[in-house]
Amino acid sequence: MARAESMDPGEQSFLAASQQLARRWAEPLARTAVEQAILRRRARAKFPHAGEMIFLRDALEQSTGQHVAAYHARRLAGLSPRFDLGCGIGGDALALAVDGPVVTIDRDGLRLHVLQTNARALGLGPRIQALQGDLLRPGWRLPPSAGVFADPGRRRQGRRIHAPSAYEPPLEHLVGLAGGVAGMGIKVSPGIDRRETDALGAEVEFVSDAGDLKECVLWFGALRTTTSRATLFPGGNTLAGDEAPEQPAHPVMRYLYEPDPAVLRAGLVRRLAEQLGAGQIDPQLALLTTDRWIASPFVSAYRVLDVLAFSEKSLRAELRRRGVGQVTLKKRGSAVDTEALGKRLRLKGEGQATVLLTRVLGKPLAIILDPLAPG
Repeated sequence: MARAESMDPGEQSFLAASQQLARRWAEPLARTAVEQAILRRRARAKFPHAGEMIFLRDALEQSTGQHVAAYHARRLAGLSPRFDLGCGIGGDALALAVDGPVVTIDRDGLRLHVLQTNARALGLGPRIQALQGDLLRPGWRLPPSAGVFADPGRRRQGRRIHAPSAYEPPLEHLVGLAGGVAGMGIKVSPGIDRRETDALGAEVEFVSDAGDLKECVLWFGALRTTTSRATLFPGGNTLAGDEAPEQPAHPVMRYLYEPDPAVLRAGLVRRLAEQLGAGQIDPQLALLTTDRWIASPFVSAYRVLDVLAFSEKSLRAELRRRGVGQVTLKKRGSAVDTEALGKRLRLKGEGQATVLLTRVLGKPLAIILDPLAPG
């Protein structure tokens, strides 16, 4: 492993690195060492101690990163005993074990072996009880006082499973288990249909990391604290509650804001607008505006330079007048093919600009923006 990592192999150099190591070690061992070196480097974004751990490729892709897993563990704090169902290689189990004992259950023995190996490497081995079993087997019973986190399988043969009824185990089965314990969190796809989640009586939380939507978790029992929640990492900022009433459309002012995708999926755009004292430029669009800059972790902020009634000709003329040679085209509620438009604009200046193509109350607009640093 040490020799493989010193070679810093990548996907393209996998074969060459494996052949080089095979001159000294058995070929299967050499290939495994190179694979682990590649996975360890990839895992650093999720696991700060990745260099001390081992991984399985598919399981790593599905695993929860350490800071999000630590957040899950904080939500389960105070409940005992604690269980991690469908634990995989144990992103959540390791975080739970930091605070005390946890029972982990998975039907894949190899993943459980990897979990136990990593737990020992991190000094958490005695706190994790790993059980191999199928959660669909009749007769499963969990203690009524338990705090449970469940991460059902959402991939089959490398492909994502979108229907909750096809999760392994199915969402319906896990919801049934949630009714018999003190509190339970069930991780589901962030693209899940809200009509399915809203019927379950759970707190529905969407989590993003650095603006990338990562997961949705359904919280039941004592862990349900609200109806909808958006939580953003790395800061852990959270917005919760019910959606605010719809307000009339507001003209575009000096600053424009795009809410984080977790806020959009949680259905809290109007609640955020209310909190920021911002207007929504169209009831159908998640775009907020104010006359003064408001620093918020829940939005990407822009200074509005100009608002044009959109036509390709008028946009080209304005960008050329501003000396723009490089333009970033974004769209919200517009059917324009931005890639094709970018090629047709044929800009040659030295400046840069961001242009948002949108449709406000049925009228197509082009809004020229200056991105502002998060604050």
